[in-house]
Amino acid sequence: MSVFIIAEAGVNHNGSLKLAKQLIDVAADAGVDAVKFQTFKADKLVSKTAKKAQYQQQTTDASETQYEMIKKLELDEAAHHELIAYCKTKNILFLSTPFDYESIELLNNLGMNIFKIPSGEITNLPYLRHIGALCKEVILSTGMADLGEIEDALDILTVSGTLKEQITILHATTEYPCPIEDVNLRAMQTIASAFGVKVGYSDHTNGIEVPIAAVAMGASVIEKHFTLDKTMEGPDHKASLEPDELSAMVSAIRNIEKALGSGIKKPSPSEAKNMEIARKSIVAAQSIQKGEILTETNLAIKRPGNGISPMKFDEIIGTVAQKDYHEDELI
Repeated sequence: MSVFIIAEAGVNHNGSLKLAKQLIDVAADAGVDAVKFQTFKADKLVSKTAKKAQYQQQTTDASETQYEMIKKLELDEAAHHELIAYCKTKNILFLSTPFDYESIELLNNLGMNIFKIPSGEITNLPYLRHIGALCKEVILSTGMADLGEIEDALDILTVSGTLKEQITILHATTEYPCPIEDVNLRAMQTIASAFGVKVGYSDHTNGIEVPIAAVAMGASVIEKHFTLDKTMEGPDHKASLEPDELSAMVSAIRNIEKALGSGIKKPSPSEAKNMEIARKSIVAAQSIQKGEILTETNLAIKRPGNGISPMKFDEIIGTVAQKDYHEDELI
């Protein structure tokens, strides 16, 4: 099955529908499977006194609160309708992460079949129960979580009605950008073996090597933030890929998918023709007369490989030459 690649536009539209559509264009051109936004009501998401994260303070107006920053990034219902319709014209799947009940209901009513749960909601029991009861496909990010918290979230989702087969768990590290030494890609495999679920990786590192490596290690879903321009003002632009980087990542992931192959070890169609050239045969090391005994002295092993295999060397030693041989002639 093909790796499901989600280009995370998030709030990198800066509250502008025009920018949101440009982001959809970029995602479609890059060849991703889905473009993902965020659905929230600032009033329901964050208290008026909540501080910004350190990375947000560096990338946005330091004088505004987290509430003020987020309020400007809301997409209303009309915007959702417009972006979903636009995604259809570009043949790309629209996804969005809900952050409150109202947003879950809005996305459900808009016909979303995949619900993405962000890392920050993995310990939100009522929220998880609400999504679990929809019985849709679920992609669960696990930044900041340990195995016990992942198990609790899985239990809530499944008890609420979602089948385990419908859930993909993404390993993630919630820091923007994520330091390479904090990635811990092997944790993705730990999650897979602990819970017997499909796994993937939500990446916040700079660059594209880590998601590519995740695919080689078995990720079935990759999520990555992208933007039109890293220097734009807004909380997430700096830790996002620019359009050419997104295209390069998709291209590399598709190549790795092909390269992973079937796992059956046998000569490939492209290399079969080289076996005769690269392998060796038993040949005459010197002139040999008919009736002479074949020995280690008068035999040699040389290319090409279209004669008797050197694996039969012990069987040939001590037998009698059936004809005259010139030096280097195949036995």
